[in-house]
Amino acid sequence: MEEEEAMDLKQKINLELRNRAPEEVTELVLDNCHSVNGEIEGLNDTFKELEFLSMVNVALTSLARLPSLSKLRKLELSDNIISGGLEVLAEKCPNLTYLNLSGNKIKDLSTVEALQNLKSLKSLDLFKCEITNLQDYRESIFELLQQITYLDGFDQEDNEAPDSEEEEDDEEDDNDEDEDEEEDEAGPPGGYEEEEEDEDEAGSDLEGEEEEVGLSYLMKEEIQDDDDDDDYVEEGDEEEEEEEESVQGEKRKRDIEDEGEEEDD
Repeated sequence: MEEEEAMDLKQKINLELRNRAPEEVTELVLDNCHSVNGEIEGLNDTFKELEFLSMVNVALTSLARLPSLSKLRKLELSDNIISGGLEVLAEKCPNLTYLNLSGNKIKDLSTVEALQNLKSLKSLDLFKCEITNLQDYRESIFELLQQITYLDGFDQEDNEAPDSEEEEDDEEDDNDEDEDEEEDEAGPPGGYEEEEEDEDEAGSDLEGEEEEVGLSYLMKEEIQDDDDDDDYVEEGDEEEEEEEESVQGEKRKRDIEDEGEEEDD
């Protein structure tokens, strides 16, 4: 343990690499070692994939030797002796979103003004710096650095900032929701088959209805034909009855005439 505390920055970096190439490293934690003359050493431009860098309590007084780290998002520099020179951050780490300078020697707003060029900065910690003793400290910082959302862990309405794990969970939830929406829009894999089955069933029902309609029509036609036949039979019977009545009338007429002739004789 004592040996680790005595380790300098360069030795700590070599230990943390664990036989990896610098360009393979995305996170680097160098806390609680010591810097030589308060300067950064052992870091260079080959750490081009670095996204998270922590140098807490390493007795840093200057950031002048910070290498270009264009992918760096989070930088932990708390509990050092930094009092200025923050303009180097916008030049070397232009995509920073989180910066922790708590426990340093930052005293006035003019020192913090250099952070205006960090356009992606969302969270800044200055806790336990002398600047926090200024009147209207929070209002002044939010006015000066309008790009930030959280100062010392809280926004302007005193809502606490989510921790990193919650942010990652939120991002995963958002991704899951997007995937669910895409699946809903695309429809389930068997959606088309189900639609085809529904169409087939609808077609079968329609065919069944058409068959029923056809049978009903044929039955009505047969009934109509039977009615027509009955009408024809009835008409034939009436004609026969009329003929019989006519024959009987003529017969009676002849009988009457014969009787008249006999009386004349």
